[in-house]
Amino acid sequence: MPLFVNIPLTIAPLIVYNIIAFGLLGTDPGNPWILPVSTIPLPSDARWSLLLGDLMIAVALFLLFFEILKATRVGRGSVVDHILSALVFVVYLVEFLVVREGATSVFFILLLISLLDMIAGFTVAIHSARRDIAFGPGDQS
Repeated sequence: MPLFVNIPLTIAPLIVYNIIAFGLLGTDPGNPWILPVSTIPLPSDARWSLLLGDLMIAVALFLLFFEILKATRVGRGSVVDHILSALVFVVYLVEFLVVREGATSVFFILLLISLLDMIAGFTVAIHSARRDIAFGPGDQS
């Protein structure tokens, strides 16, 4: 199985966040996460605005779903996937603590999503491994 399949999908929001936060797309400095992506009128005559930060979190949650599905795989690749998920979490944590642009609520929620990815991956793998172990005749563990 190719190595790129084991790369955690939660690295994509980290890369996109850094591209936007550091202004690599030519955006103005400041807080780009409060910029509206779209505004939709609702039947209640209210207007709902989707902010860039909200969109980033929604995409990260969508990717988390696929990461949890990937965690159900069994084999050597799953160990590499768990290790890489832990490394991505460490990168999120270090950037949150050390880099000024990472000190936003959007980045903190992305950090939590990465933490959930890591914990869910290990939990699913341990639970799956526990099912595969037979301790003796008649043991229904």
